[in-house]
Amino acid sequence: MRNKNTEEIKEKIFSEIEQTEKRIAEYKELTKPIAPDCAVGRVSRMDAINNNSINQAVLRKSEEKLKNLKYMLSKIDDDDFGLCATCKQEIPFQRLLIMPQSRFCVNCSQ
Repeated sequence: MRNKNTEEIKEKIFSEIEQTEKRIAEYKELTKPIAPDCAVGRVSRMDAINNNSINQAVLRKSEEKLKNLKYMLSKIDDDDFGLCATCKQEIPFQRLLIMPQSRFCVNCSQ
């Protein structure tokens, strides 16, 4: 991968890490235990519990994304950066800009 592209992807990774860390902090706030006295009634408490489980799932996905972003950042100077981990073909630059945490090409990711 050319230097200019690598620098652009590095900036994108730093930006995504910052945004993802902010989202993780927000989701951690949203997934705190629900106090029994917070709900108006049984239905609203059930809604709060349902929302909490959805937020927990999003939190887990965000934490996984952060882990992958940090991994990609640690590998950005390697000779094989930008190559699919499965087929070893080059991952298109646009894919890396959209999903900088991606370690696989489109075909291998499915």
